[in-house]
Amino acid sequence: MRGLCGAAEHLVRTGWRFWQLGIRQALNPLQAAWDAFSQPVPASCGQLLTQLLLCACLAVAAAELVCHWLVSSWLYPSGPSGIIATVCGLLVFLGLGLVPPVRCLVALSVPTLGTEQGRRLLLSYSTATLAVAVVPNVLANMGAAEQVLRCVTEGSLDSLLNTTHQLRNASTALGPTSRSGNRGLTFESQGNGSAFRLHMLRVTQGVLEDFSALESLARAAALGTQRVVTGMFMLGLLVESAWYLHRYLTDLRFDNVYETPQLTRQLAQAQATHLVAPPPLWLLRIARPKLSREELPHCLLRLGLLSLLLVATAVAVATDHMAFLLAQAAVDWAQKLPVVPVTLMVKYDAAYTVLDFVPFLLNRPPAQSPFLSARHCFQWDLRFTSAGCRLLPAQRPQDAAALASASLQLLAGSTVLLETYARRLRHAIAGAFFPAQEARRTRHLRARLQRRYDRHQGQRLPPGPPPSPDLPDRTEARGRGAGGRG
Repeated sequence: MRGLCGAAEHLVRTGWRFWQLGIRQALNPLQAAWDAFSQPVPASCGQLLTQLLLCACLAVAAAELVCHWLVSSWLYPSGPSGIIATVCGLLVFLGLGLVPPVRCLVALSVPTLGTEQGRRLLLSYSTATLAVAVVPNVLANMGAAEQVLRCVTEGSLDSLLNTTHQLRNASTALGPTSRSGNRGLTFESQGNGSAFRLHMLRVTQGVLEDFSALESLARAAALGTQRVVTGMFMLGLLVESAWYLHRYLTDLRFDNVYETPQLTRQLAQAQATHLVAPPPLWLLRIARPKLSREELPHCLLRLGLLSLLLVATAVAVATDHMAFLLAQAAVDWAQKLPVVPVTLMVKYDAAYTVLDFVPFLLNRPPAQSPFLSARHCFQWDLRFTSAGCRLLPAQRPQDAAALASASLQLLAGSTVLLETYARRLRHAIAGAFFPAQEARRTRHLRARLQRRYDRHQGQRLPPGPPPSPDLPDRTEARGRGAGGRG
């Protein structure tokens, strides 16, 4: 049994060693590429080629992003957009290849996305994407529902006017035959039906135009806001990286709270590991995955605020779906309204009697002699929607935009937890590009730890006994006695 357990343990250890070896073998090319990219002056032709290849890849990616941004966001033609993107790509390639701080700035921009500045960029782009997709869609569905109301109103008004016209025709047709006995059948309509119909058409058309103008304005405002905010925050991202690099190179105390491998090696060589035993609370290890006590409450608070934004996004998406369902139900209801055929049969029979009191005395019905009979048939259709009014289709919500917005917000939420690691990564990147400055910062941090250790040691020393007040007098007496003897 012990042999089996030992064999299993040996297999596990062997597998773990092979796994670590495979990871190291896979990371070696990446480490070599990073070393070549962070070198101010390449040490060999291989590093030079690697550096130029990486700069070319970044320049092509930048050109693609610029071209996509100009074509999709600013709606520029593809020809001028390609020329501008090519010029930007060439400038990026020259800047990356000839100016090492530019390479460092570009490398710093990646972890800066995980800081507060990158989180603002993600949240702004998410909000703009949601606004572009949801607000015009809701207004379009409201316009479709208003178009249903217009068509139903117009069709009902047409049917009412048509019915009035048919009844007037029936009254006119019975006019000459219904004058007997000084009695007549008349039908009159008060007011001008055509003027009322034109007024209703103007009102509904005005409301529809207002909705269309508001939809266009909302779409243009949201798109313009997205462009401006994206450009400003991208510029702010570069400015934030440049500000960090400037402070790193000019201020030894700035962001100098990390126990780097270089500091650990110096302390071990100088046999001064007691300076970090125990380590201070403000000293953070570069590769330590655990958050400090000060970082965790801030992360929870920011996650709570981001959850409120996520709830607002869900409410906006639900509003969009509700507006779509209401507009779709209204359009389907209007399309299914039946056409009701109406048939009006008018029959008029006239008869007269002579000496009708004589049959009455004999208890017999009076004999009638018909002299006039008229029959008319009128047919028309009652339409509840106007045949000339076109129903607008309901606009389906853009689920892809909503998912993209939610994904960006979740990514922004993940940056809250990754912000500490992003700051550590920024420090490591700057140290890789400027090793001399990192050495000076390490010496400064070591001196700070030494001062802290000396201060604590001074506080721990027990206070000595107070000097005796008569000690100087005795000394003086002894001195005088010796002088007298001499």
